[in-house]
Amino acid sequence: MTRPLRIGLALGAGAARGWGHIGVLRALQAEGVHADVVCGCSIGAFVGAAYVSDELDRLEGWVASLRWQQVIALLDPGFRGGLIRGRKLVDFFHGHFEDRDIGVLGKPFACVATDLDSGREVWLRDGSVFDAVRASIALPGLLTPLARDGQLLVDGALVNPVPVSLCRALGADVVIAVDLGSERIGRNGRGDTADVPGWRQRLFGRFGFEGGKSEEANLPSLIEVLSASLNIMQVRIARSRMAGEPADVVVAPRLAHIGLMDFHRGGEAIAEGRAAVERMLPAIRHALSDAAAQLPR
Repeated sequence: MTRPLRIGLALGAGAARGWGHIGVLRALQAEGVHADVVCGCSIGAFVGAAYVSDELDRLEGWVASLRWQQVIALLDPGFRGGLIRGRKLVDFFHGHFEDRDIGVLGKPFACVATDLDSGREVWLRDGSVFDAVRASIALPGLLTPLARDGQLLVDGALVNPVPVSLCRALGADVVIAVDLGSERIGRNGRGDTADVPGWRQRLFGRFGFEGGKSEEANLPSLIEVLSASLNIMQVRIARSRMAGEPADVVVAPRLAHIGLMDFHRGGEAIAEGRAAVERMLPAIRHALSDAAAQLPR
């Protein structure tokens, strides 16, 4: 008798573009594709944790209602370790979502972080879900690192933005990867926020800066430089890692128009996540069928 096919989902990094993962998960559910192993990096770890904790409905409702004023309210400025301390963010999620131990979740889950001292890739497979996700989303320069087990951990996108290898290590037979960075290089990282008057000015005011631009009018702001640099880094690393550790199917939502901090544009990102899965349905069906046929009997 053939054992059941173990489907893995590798949810990639991408900051605010990561709300697209919600649409991807919804479209896969509609197709009857349910992951047995879920691994995430950065925002992919965050959405993946909600999925395996049966909190996706609540997360989607919150994301759909999120406005830029709420995003700004969750940012607590700090200039030691990162521009954002992250305490307000953690307190908010402790108040609205249930923290659990990774070991008691209904299916295997893990996320990727980076050891800031050694540069090594760290796989977080036990302990608090909140702590693991908090470490994985600690964008260098923006969100302060997390101290855990004697290590100082930052965003896993520095080493493995789309953790296909982690899915394989947890026993997935077939891996569907969600890559949020396929269109990012060549963009300025700001997204299209023209519909939100004063968005960048208010954001920079939160950090004590006078405005969203430097004194030299033709130069980008600090956040724009960080964003564009992270975009380049994540895309290059993801391409390199996935060339050596390929997924069976890559779903690539077209989200380059959404900026690093555009968390208030969740509706757009979710819709594109659904559309990306629909574009890839023939490939997904073929990969699942092929993988099932190769299982030992």
